[in-house]
Amino acid sequence: MQRCRHEGGVDPMSVQAAAAHVLAVDDDPSVRQMIVDYLGDNEMRVTAVASGREIADVMARETIDLLVLDLRLPGEDGMQIARRLRGESGLPIIMLTGLKDEADRVMGLELGADDYLTKPFSPRELLARIRALLRRARAQETVADGLQKIRAYRFAGWELNVRLRRLITASGDIVVLTNTEFNLLAAFLAAPSRVLSRDQLLGLSRLHNDEVYDRSIDVQVGRLRKKIQPDDTQPPLIKTERGAGYLFTAAVEVVR
Repeated sequence: MQRCRHEGGVDPMSVQAAAAHVLAVDDDPSVRQMIVDYLGDNEMRVTAVASGREIADVMARETIDLLVLDLRLPGEDGMQIARRLRGESGLPIIMLTGLKDEADRVMGLELGADDYLTKPFSPRELLARIRALLRRARAQETVADGLQKIRAYRFAGWELNVRLRRLITASGDIVVLTNTEFNLLAAFLAAPSRVLSRDQLLGLSRLHNDEVYDRSIDVQVGRLRKKIQPDDTQPPLIKTERGAGYLFTAAVEVVR
């Protein structure tokens, strides 16, 4: 594996490989080197820098697939960077935090980070989290590409207008959906009669994948159920498959 060092800044480190490109931002050179070495040995391309000031330069000349971001950085901290980047793009972000930063971890997730790891962390776990987020990002891109070609879905007397992001009842009333509820419903309607795991739904709805938030998908599915099927006496439109995930049971018509 060929390793090279960029010129300028605080000597960012890079691993060249024909694979996903990860940008790691951490002011600890030993952490940067560990990330470069381990991810590089696992066929990922890595650029590592010491401060948030260097992010814009790297992203201006490189296509970055995922950001590993330390919460505590000199100057602009990780929280501010995550907020700014989330306003500009859907770039997946993994935040690195200290053991005592629980409140900041929650805030970081709320501001747009997709996952976090607590220092000291296992590079093997970091690799697993990166791969999971990249899979979810690809799944989201596939769903987004598909939705661009679809005007609406119709099911059980309902219509989901994709372009207007509007859910309409059989009587013509509009039911307001949150962004997460819309994404969940669109995911179900794109795959009727197919079991979708919690992991798939977490990625498609952009909910966080940390174990603390894992059951949040159950809460969101429950809220969606109440909106599209308030009568519990009818067969469920969204069926729970124990240990596997959820299944959308109704026939779906696609309007293109």
